[in-house]
Amino acid sequence: MLWENNMNDAFSSYHPLVNFSYFAFIFAFSMIFMHPVCLGISLMGAFIYSISLKGRRAVKFNFVFLLPMMLVTTVINPAFNHEGATILTYLHTGNPLTLESITYGIAASAMLTAVVCWFSCYNEVMTSDKFVYLFGRIIPAMSLILSMSLRFVPKFKARIKEVSQAQRCIGRDVSNGGIIERARHGTTILSIMITWSLENAIETADSMKSRGYGLTGRTAFSIYRMDGRDKKALCVIFILGIFVLAGGISGGLKWRYFPTMKGKTSGILSASIWLAYAGLCLVPVIVDRVEEHQWKVTQSKI
Repeated sequence: MLWENNMNDAFSSYHPLVNFSYFAFIFAFSMIFMHPVCLGISLMGAFIYSISLKGRRAVKFNFVFLLPMMLVTTVINPAFNHEGATILTYLHTGNPLTLESITYGIAASAMLTAVVCWFSCYNEVMTSDKFVYLFGRIIPAMSLILSMSLRFVPKFKARIKEVSQAQRCIGRDVSNGGIIERARHGTTILSIMITWSLENAIETADSMKSRGYGLTGRTAFSIYRMDGRDKKALCVIFILGIFVLAGGISGGLKWRYFPTMKGKTSGILSASIWLAYAGLCLVPVIVDRVEEHQWKVTQSKI
C-alpha cells in the first residue's frame, strides 16, 4: 500500500473543498510557525504523506533533491547571518559563527523543505479540474489561466522528452557531434516544441469555443458532490486548524531565535497544540488507513 500511487489515495477522492481547506491550513502553518517542534511535525508529516501518496517517486524526490537542498540551506545561512549571543567560533572573514544562526538555518531549511514537499503533494491531489470547480465562478479567467498553466508544464515536459527520444533514434540528439551540430539539433527540437505549442493553443481555443466558453447563460457540469463523509472530514480539519491557530495566537507556539533562543518547550497547552498539529498533518494518512481497513472489513463479509 505504501508504494501505490494516488489513484488509490482515499483523501484525493474527497471533495475539492476538503482538499483545498486542508492544504490551505498546512501551507499557512508551515510558513508561519517557526517553533522547532512544529517544523519537525510539518516536515515529518510532509515526508510521510508524500511517500504514501507517490511511493518510490517521493522517496527519490525527498532524498535526492529535498534533503541536499535542506543541507545546503543549513550551511549557507550561518555564513551570512551572524546574529546571536552565543559565539562558537570566528570564521576566516572575522565574522562570528553563533549557535543561534546555525539553529535558525536548520529551522529555515526545515520550513522550506516542508513547504516544497507539501506543494508536491498538493500538485498530486488538487488537479486543475478541482481548482476550476472551486474558483471558476469567483475568478473564472484567473482560475482558467492558472489551471491551464499548471497543466501545460507537465505536458510540455512529457512532449519534449518524447521529441528528444525520437531525435536520438535518428542520431540528432543534442549530445551528439560538435558544438555547432549540437546547437543545430537543439534548434530543431526547439522548433518542433514551438510548433506543437502553437498547434495545442489553437486546438484548445477551438475546443473552448465549441463548448460555449464565455457565452452568457452557459451551464456547467460537475462530478463533485459534498456528502456526509466530506462534511465530517471538513469539520475535523477546521476543528484541528482553528485549535492550532488559536493556540498559536495565545502564545502556545511562541519561539525566538535571536538574540538568544527562547520559547515554549513544555506545558499542557503547548503539548495539546503539538498533538493537534500532528493530527492535522496526518489527516490524509489516517483517512487512507481508515478507508483501507473499512475496505478489508467489507471484503471479509463477502
